[in-house]
Amino acid sequence: MAKKIYKSVPDMSKARNRVDLPILRRDEIVIPAELKRFAEGKKYWICTFGCQANVRDEEIMAGYLELAGYTKASNEAEANIAIVNTCAVRENAEEKVYGEIGKYKANHLKDKDFILAVCGCMMQEEGVAKTLMERYPYINLIFGTHNVPDLLNLLDDHLKHKKDYVDVHSFPGDIIENLPSTRLDEYKAFVNITYGCDKFCTYCIVPYTRGRERSRLKEDVVAECKALVEDGFQEITLLGQNVNSYGKDFHDGTSFASILEEVAKLGIPRLRFMTSHPWDFSDEMLDVIAKYPNIMHCIHLPVQSGSDEVLRQMGRRYGRKEYLDLVRRIREKIPDCAITTDIIVGFPNETEEQFLDTLSLCQEVRYDAAFTFIYSPRKGTPAARMVDNVSDADKHERFMRLVKVVEQGVESHAAEMLGKTYKVLVDGPSKKDPTMLSGYTESSKLVHFKGPASLRGHIVDVRITESHTFSMIGELTEDAWITLAKDLSASLKENEEVSKRYFECKKACDEDKSVALLQEKISVSQKEMMRLASAGDDAGYLHAKKEYEAAKRELESHPLVQNKLSAYEELRELLLSVAKELS
Repeated sequence: MAKKIYKSVPDMSKARNRVDLPILRRDEIVIPAELKRFAEGKKYWICTFGCQANVRDEEIMAGYLELAGYTKASNEAEANIAIVNTCAVRENAEEKVYGEIGKYKANHLKDKDFILAVCGCMMQEEGVAKTLMERYPYINLIFGTHNVPDLLNLLDDHLKHKKDYVDVHSFPGDIIENLPSTRLDEYKAFVNITYGCDKFCTYCIVPYTRGRERSRLKEDVVAECKALVEDGFQEITLLGQNVNSYGKDFHDGTSFASILEEVAKLGIPRLRFMTSHPWDFSDEMLDVIAKYPNIMHCIHLPVQSGSDEVLRQMGRRYGRKEYLDLVRRIREKIPDCAITTDIIVGFPNETEEQFLDTLSLCQEVRYDAAFTFIYSPRKGTPAARMVDNVSDADKHERFMRLVKVVEQGVESHAAEMLGKTYKVLVDGPSKKDPTMLSGYTESSKLVHFKGPASLRGHIVDVRITESHTFSMIGELTEDAWITLAKDLSASLKENEEVSKRYFECKKACDEDKSVALLQEKISVSQKEMMRLASAGDDAGYLHAKKEYEAAKRELESHPLVQNKLSAYEELRELLLSVAKELS
């Protein structure tokens, strides 16, 4: 059994630090030679629990592993390295992690070189890493949310020294650019704009696991989004624990509304963002959302409770009246905007009257969707130290009552959709029924409908015919192949300059006398080589071959030929994308 080395362990007191300022790093990625040799021919598997920030971490870790030479496994059983990316927001997420780790004992027993790593928010909690190392001796690496850029070096240390490592930094966090990425979706992308959180809601572990609130530079965000647009992505979601606070740490007037507008101007068909904190939500944001049709009219606005006293104990910084006023302003400015939320039931000492305040707020707002949870104490947070006199039975009973009230709002919105046509971005075949396609409306409503798999990544018009409350059944309003033809025609028209440039470069080459002379010289040299080879004249053949190769190099380096080759590659990429759509 390999020796366990604890390089650094979680420290909640350090995680609370908001004094040290973040450092902007643009580190060069260096692949350790030994790791590169070891990774050749091997496969990786990453299992992620939790939020979109964790999904984005998975994409970055996959980018690192593929740079090292690993390829993605089709399932966990064939993996030579597995990473379990954990979530710490609620207790049930942690319980799932233990079961997932247990799966990899089989990999460990059949492959002596198998590597198991565990990372993510759960590892940032004090005592968790030590417990896991003791309970699961086949874990080789444990690292935290701030250590993702160290992944390759940690793997290299494990291989070189034959030791298992725990390396979990607890500090406010830096901004790391130049991160590699293997996107999990070809058409929908997550883009981090902020990291961490400074709100310190009394129940929440995120400020401790993700560090201080810190924003990426606007030019870095815009450059990443611009590249995604150019690569044909249909949807971008701007991510942050609290996106509304973007730019506040710059102290120069930069706001979330400004970065939202900059990205919208890039022309991405669909732009989303999450998550918003009601306390930071500005009218400037509403104006920008209303102004740009490609910003989706869907806002996730966590309320957590409808009781002023519970909100105060939670440290949410707003009251019921302020929240409802914000909902009113949203619906006045953007009448068709879908509003979704998060709600916690059974916060310590929540009374029946306070719970009824939450029910009445839900009835008033009529959410399009709500993620409802029974309060789960997180060790190290202020709420975890509160005495709680609400029984588990009461919490579960209140939870079921809340779900019924939420469903009434969801059902009413779903009923209003019947018979109407909505634009749906097609994700592909449904996971539950592969004969159906699935996708989401602009308001994030899941829709299933019949159609060819080639529609994946396209935005189509779907008429809603049936409500299943949380998902809808619909039908295409236009023949799928006509939709595909229109999209391809539009794509070719947008890229008309690409084909025009190629034919202009080709014409210039064909008509240039110096190019024609070089081509003639190559042809003559080839014929002379064949004649001398047949005659058995080795010396003459070698001389003719040198002349041929010199003429060929001269032709390849000719500026007009270089321009033609460059234009050809651009046109080839365009035609390959068209062929992919038709396949």
